[in-house]
Amino acid sequence: MSASSQLAMLSDLARDARDQASQLLAGERQSERQVASQLESLNRYRLEYAERLQQAMREGIDPASMHNYQQFLASLDAALQRARQALDAQQQRVQQSQQQWQQEQKKLSAFDTLVSRRDVERQRQETRREQRISDEMAAGRLLRQRAGYTS
Repeated sequence: MSASSQLAMLSDLARDARDQASQLLAGERQSERQVASQLESLNRYRLEYAERLQQAMREGIDPASMHNYQQFLASLDAALQRARQALDAQQQRVQQSQQQWQQEQKKLSAFDTLVSRRDVERQRQETRREQRISDEMAAGRLLRQRAGYTS
């Protein structure tokens, strides 16, 4: 296997790894949006329930109902705390996926640069070879012309 084909294969592998990292990152970001949406819904529900408690207190509430409201608000607060922790954890996963994608992109860019340099060098060598052939042909014509004049 030539160095060119090995380099092209490595570039293809790096592109595949970058694409996989992109897909993972997209999935992690989607999960982050879902977790953030759930947290927002819980926050709204908690506010609505707290407003219901305030309304019930203005209208008069028995101690047992007051206790039930408070217990439920406490369980909502605990759920909110868990949801915030889940969002923090998901944001960490997004950040890690972003860093992985960046690393894979750097690898791909490095391989693409090497492929490009190799192509430029190959083109330069081809141009030299063509110039050499052209020079040899011109020198041959010149020699034939001179040989024709001297005869």
